[in-house]
Amino acid sequence: MCTAITFATGNHYFGRNLDLDFSYNETVTITPRNHVFPMRKVPDLNSHYAIIGIATVVGDYPLYYDAVNEKGLGMAGLNFPGNAHYFPDQEGKDNITSFEFIPYILGTCKSVVEAKEALKNISISAEDFSKDFPNSTLHWMIADKDSSIVVESMEDGLHVYDNPVGVMTNNPPFPIMKFALNDYYALSAHRLDHKFADGVELTEYSRGMSSLGLPGDLSSKSRFVRCVFTKYNSLCDKDEASSVNQFFKILGSVEQVKGLCEVTPGEYEYTIYSSCMNQEKGIYYYTTYGNPEVHAVDMHKIDLDGKELTSYKLQKDLQFHFDN
Repeated sequence: MCTAITFATGNHYFGRNLDLDFSYNETVTITPRNHVFPMRKVPDLNSHYAIIGIATVVGDYPLYYDAVNEKGLGMAGLNFPGNAHYFPDQEGKDNITSFEFIPYILGTCKSVVEAKEALKNISISAEDFSKDFPNSTLHWMIADKDSSIVVESMEDGLHVYDNPVGVMTNNPPFPIMKFALNDYYALSAHRLDHKFADGVELTEYSRGMSSLGLPGDLSSKSRFVRCVFTKYNSLCDKDEASSVNQFFKILGSVEQVKGLCEVTPGEYEYTIYSSCMNQEKGIYYYTTYGNPEVHAVDMHKIDLDGKELTSYKLQKDLQFHFDN
């Protein structure tokens, strides 16, 4: 399971936790404007917006997990098991496979408005990338500097929802998830006078008691609620270092520690990496489970008019900096 968020200070940021029990040797990968994306059902993308994100590269094809394009549009795919449904090819539709969806949207759209327009004619095709890389059951969050949407391909069709809170996790479908915030109407980050009952004397014996009831478990709905609460109550300066640090602190409020969520006997889900993309600057920041030090890749430091992919191996080993 995973969590994706948007965040705004002096600049705008988009990123996610990738929570899984295995890794496909993903890398930070930059796709320049003239790298050809071969498409299965629609014309190839011979030229497109440049893209930076985390991907598993298979045969010169970047299978993106999350990314941002040079115009500042970001997109991430998160697990949506039991609800995600992809379709046979539909006549009159742009049939886009799930693994092509991020490259197609980020390659051709510069804003959420343009993405919404493209989505009006898109159907998510059920075709697999290969026998070794079958389809993942996903839904997607798309965000620019002004707004965010959630895209869910389900058995009854493709749904596009405005996402006013800029947070997404996994199941259940997004409208149910958003409505669940109402259950936490009384929570606050501020000290409150108790309203338990007139004539009952109560003592605030600890700081933070106004947030009693904020969920702390690892379920998708609980992570959604906790992340929204953390994001909207967090305080941050507007400089880049403060903003990126705060972004990772927000994601850290819902990160998964290895050993707490068993997927299969002896195999545990954990936060493999966390990402933070500056949507104005095209910088991809990340941390990994074994290395909390923030690493950065700037897409504008390579030739974006080129044709070849550029990939950077994730720095997963912890280094100690001794102060004595």
